[in-house]
Formats: sequence, structure tokens, C-alpha cells
Amino acid sequence: MLLEAVFHQPKSHYAYAYDKETLHIRIRTKRNDVDRVYVVHGDKYRFVPEHIQTTKMEKFASDSLFDYYQAAVKPKYRRFAYAFRLESGDETLYYNEVGFQKEGAQSQAGIGMLESPSGMFEFPFLNPVDVNEPPSWVKNAVFYQIFPERFANGDPSLNPPETEEWKPDGEPTRDNFFGGDLQGVIDHLGHLEELGITCIYFTPFFEAKSNHKYDTIDYLKVDPQFGDNEKAKELVREAHKRGIKIMLDAVFNHSGYYFPPFQDVLKNGRKSRFASWFHLREDEVVTEPDPNYDTFGFVASMPKLNTENREVKAYLLEVARYWVEDVGVDGWRLDVANEVDHQFWREFRDVVKKANPEAYILGEIWHNSLAWLGGDQFDAVMNYPVTNGILEFFAMREIDAESFMGRLDAIQVAYPKQVNEAAFNLLDSHDTPRLLTIADGDKDLMKLAATFQLTYTGAPCIYYGDEFGMAGGHDPGCRAPMIWDEDHQDRELFDFYRELIALRKQHRALRDGTFRFLSAEKDSRLVAYERTDDHSRFVFVLNSSDRKETVTLDGLGKGTFRAVFEEGRYEVKKGRLKVSVEPKSGVILKEQ
Repeated sequence: MLLEAVFHQPKSHYAYAYDKETLHIRIRTKRNDVDRVYVVHGDKYRFVPEHIQTTKMEKFASDSLFDYYQAAVKPKYRRFAYAFRLESGDETLYYNEVGFQKEGAQSQAGIGMLESPSGMFEFPFLNPVDVNEPPSWVKNAVFYQIFPERFANGDPSLNPPETEEWKPDGEPTRDNFFGGDLQGVIDHLGHLEELGITCIYFTPFFEAKSNHKYDTIDYLKVDPQFGDNEKAKELVREAHKRGIKIMLDAVFNHSGYYFPPFQDVLKNGRKSRFASWFHLREDEVVTEPDPNYDTFGFVASMPKLNTENREVKAYLLEVARYWVEDVGVDGWRLDVANEVDHQFWREFRDVVKKANPEAYILGEIWHNSLAWLGGDQFDAVMNYPVTNGILEFFAMREIDAESFMGRLDAIQVAYPKQVNEAAFNLLDSHDTPRLLTIADGDKDLMKLAATFQLTYTGAPCIYYGDEFGMAGGHDPGCRAPMIWDEDHQDRELFDFYRELIALRKQHRALRDGTFRFLSAEKDSRLVAYERTDDHSRFVFVLNSSDRKETVTLDGLGKGTFRAVFEEGRYEVKKGRLKVSVEPKSGVILKEQ
């Protein structure tokens, strides 16, 4: 065994509380280097041979270098002392905080490794208040992202000056307006209900100058072009009647240029009573050529807020409370979340969860986010590593199946299971080209990417219009007006999304069941995986190549499968299942 590859870290994503009774214990080993791994455990105050238990660990992920094993255990007294037993051929080693020891070896004091809790790894006590428990509804949700200015014009009396005609070939620019508003969303809630959506994710609709509204003027006010706060409350009520929740987007990292406190700072510099609301570096404020104050990027019109300032904090925390408690929204998506101090987010979470313990707190972070996901800040983050993996394998066909598996398994390892179950899985958004465009207009590849997204761990999100085949490049191209003219809608694609969403909602296995790759070979464009729970088992075989592929899947035990959306019966023979898949298509099988 290559001992340098073995790794474990107590009280981390390698050892955490999954719920109020269960610990998840993980360990890393060199890939294909170990035959069996066990966690050997007991109570630290009664760590004697007759009370020590052994639990076999299961391999749950792999990458190009390592295998990862996990065991779920329920310590009787909520205390947990443990070591690992590694077996490879005839070799057996124990591993604890002190290091490695051969089976039967003793210390200089004549004490064997398992005869004393000294040196054992520890989970000192499973305190319920420390358990990270994302809202239970999220892993069952299907999100739908709406850019309010471009979804539907329900009240033309609110139209900004020079509003352009709403038409299928409307040309989005960074500055133009089409008149989308909250009434338009209310008018089309039936469409979302038919599609199967259970939560709308809105980009900001607070008062702002731009069409995208990330340059906030007043965080407590709906922009007048969208309606007013009473219309927002009506929207929440009507959505809730249809079983649809609402998540708002907000920027607490920076304000807009016309935010009144910043306007005062522009006028008065450090003499302004709001000077400490921002991060000024000189007495007078300079915006060009580069701002002499902290901003989002180097955008002078987006000054960074000082979230350590008492008044700023009080204002923003009231915003967090108001929209959840008074208006009734069900969650927050937090823009540029990684540039705000951790203490602010801890207080933010306290306020939001007091207003609604089931509110969802989602951070926009593009890199490893473990520092925000300990249960004291965010429930989850936008799952961009999974996004990129799906797009690069299915839509762009730039990586092979083995690389794709490694990328996804890396995310499964990077976070506790409950975080992955609540992760926000998107394929496109207002910030990226649309999915059909990323797939170079190939609807079959688009469908494969969406199939994986809608059957994978985490909460999927559909960008408005994808269900009708809308295309568009980088911002602003991806922000075209929603196609409501039925003559220009791809109804076949709508039915595809509707049926797949319905399948996900009907079967818990596709939401929080176990996930396992069955085939993901080097240089292959075919991937197969299994989703299971206590009631059902599914096998997915997705082929993004230009030729028909046949694969034989091992380790499936016994059983008979039937194709879900077409005719076909498949029988497991000697633990093996043979499946043929047409080019750029997939087969979904359900065990009978």
C-alpha cells in the first residue's frame, strides 16, 4: 500500500454529522491500491476490545489518482473514537492520528493500537446544533431562473421610456428594455406549473437604473418598472398556491452608483456621514480612470459595501428579514458571496433562519466553497464545477467519460453529502451562453446534458426559455425576450423537459437516492450510472458520440429492467447488463 496517499482529516468533510444521529466517515487511498477498508470505532470513555465495533467502508468516488471510501455510523452515546483498518492482499495496517501500525503490533508501553483511545481520531460529540441541515425541500426542487425584464410584459403602463416591441426576434442589448414585470410572471405561473417547476429563482428586481438590476438603489423597494412591493406579495401568494416557491437574488457585496449613501459620498467624500459605509482610500472620491475606493472588479459604478460597519450591517440584515418574513419569499441567492466577510454571513443566516427556518441560502461561488458550508453560513452554492463538467462532456464534447467521472466525484468528495444534495445545478444563466448555443445548436446534445442534470444529485435549474429552444450567446445575447408566440416555440423540447421533470418528481431515487457510475472509460463518449433508493433502481446510459455504442455493465446483481420512454426489456445475466445506445441519445431503464 502506498501510505503517502492515505489521508483523513477529523471534523471536516472527511468526518461530519449528516444528521442528528449519523456520522459520515471518509478516507482517501491510492487508486486501486486497497482491497478493503474498515472503520474501527468505539466510545472514547469505553474504548476496550469488548466494546469496539468494525464497520466496512464502501468506495463512493474515484479520480485519476485516488479512491475514496465512506461509512455511515450512529454512535450510541454521540461520542466517537476511531481508527481505520486497511487491507491489501495479505497486508493489514491500522491508521490513526499517530500514524500506521501493523496488525498486532504494540507501542513501547506494551499497549496495542486498539487497547486505548489515546491517538485515535475523534468526533468528540455530535451536538445537534452543529449539524448542517439544508432545507429539506431543496433536494426535491426543480428551479427555474427568470430575468424579470425579459420574461413577460404583464402591465404595459409600467414600461420604461423607449420600451421595445416584444417579439421572437427581439434583439437584447446591455441597455435596452422590453417591459418585463412581475405581473407578467403572475400571468404565466400556469406555464411553470405545467412544466413542473417548484421554485422560481429571480435575478434582482429591486430598484436600479439598469435592465439587469444588479446596481441596487433601494434594496427594500421593487423597481417601479416591475411593479411595487404589494405586487411582489401577490406574486408570492399566487406562486405558493401552485406549490411554487420564490428565491430572490441580492448583491450585498456592493451597491449601485445611485445608491443614496454613495451619492452622498461622491458629493462629500470622507466628510460624508456615509463615508464608512464604503472603503475609501482618499479624502476625495475619484471614479476615473480607476476608482480610488474598493469596487466589484474595477467597476466604478459598483462600490463595495463595508459589511463590517454597524449601520451597513443593520440595513442589509433588515433587507434579509423583510423579504423573507414580511413578503414571504423562500430563499436568497447571494451575488459575489465570497468577497463578503464570514461574520456578516453568519449573522445573515441567523436573521434569515429566524424569519423562516426552511429558507434556502445559496451563495454564488465559482470555486471550492467548503469554508462557507459548515452549517453556519450558506446551505449550498451554485455548483459551477458540475456545470462545467456536464457542458464539457455532453454539450461541447471536450473531455472523455473518465475525466467527466473524476470531476463529478471530486465534488462528491469536496463537500458533505447534505451539501451536495442541496447544491444548485445549472447549465446556463443570464451570465453565460444558452445551453442550445453551447451545444452549437445540436438539440440532441442539449437533451443529453439536460437529462444528466435532471437525474443527478442536487437541485436542477432551468433558464427561462430553454424549454422552448431559445438560443443566445454571451451577455447580452442570452437575455432575449421570452418566446410566447407558440409558432416559434419548440413544443417537442418542452415535452421532453416536462416528462423528465415529472419522472424526477415521481421517484425519490432520482432526487436523493444513491448515485454510482457504472461505466466511464478513458477516450469514451458514453457514460452509465445508477440511481437507487429503497423502492426503485434506475440505470442511465447516455451516449454523446456520433456512432451507436454497446456497453456491458457489471455489478448489477439480479433483476430485469424496462425502458422508461420507449419499448424494451433488459435482463441482468450473471450480474451483467448489455445495452446498445444510438448516436447522441440515451436509454433510461427502471428495474421491474
